[in-house]
Amino acid sequence: MSKTLNPSAALDVPPARSVPRLLSAAGIAAGPLFLAAGLAQGLTRDGFDFTRNALSQLSLGALGWIQVTVFLLTGLLVIAGATAIRQALRDAPGSTWAPRLLYAFGASFLLAGVFPADPGAGFPAGASEDRVTSLSAHGIVHMLSGTVGYLALCAAFLVLARHFASLRQRGWTLAARFTPVGVLAGFAASATTVVAFTAGAGLGLLALSAVTARLTYPARQ
Repeated sequence: MSKTLNPSAALDVPPARSVPRLLSAAGIAAGPLFLAAGLAQGLTRDGFDFTRNALSQLSLGALGWIQVTVFLLTGLLVIAGATAIRQALRDAPGSTWAPRLLYAFGASFLLAGVFPADPGAGFPAGASEDRVTSLSAHGIVHMLSGTVGYLALCAAFLVLARHFASLRQRGWTLAARFTPVGVLAGFAASATTVVAFTAGAGLGLLALSAVTARLTYPARQ
């Protein structure tokens, strides 16, 4: 009796693993949600100035609970997206460290939500008009969590660049390699203007959404 051979089995190639739509959608939504919520609050909260205040400071004041919720929700969405990427990559290059680094990035948002930034630069109302020069204990945790989180994100992009390079996807490889440059440049320029910091952080979040969509949606085709 003849046997039907599975071409994938004959080549010892594991079948594509399906990625749940909810996980993919969660990871893709994380960055846009955080930035849209920050923009909406920044335009409506009294005393907030995008040229002087970081989005993190929206966690302060009577309506600060909104931004705290945004931080926590964004962290959970990033973690869900990291899980989607882990399932999509399977044993491909970058499948081990990229998700781990993205889990760390998601966890940094959870910490940032629990430990708020310090007031300063006129926000919230009644705060000193000077920029924050000395940090409280919770302010230090907030700053360190953000720093470590974004360094983990930059490292994840570099790991994923190896994955894209293995597939000879030149455009995505270059994007994954140069996004960390833009993020770090924005952070470095934050001493001059807060806008640069916000732009660098936003670039990282939007690039992560794009990469998550690229990696997880093809897995269902």
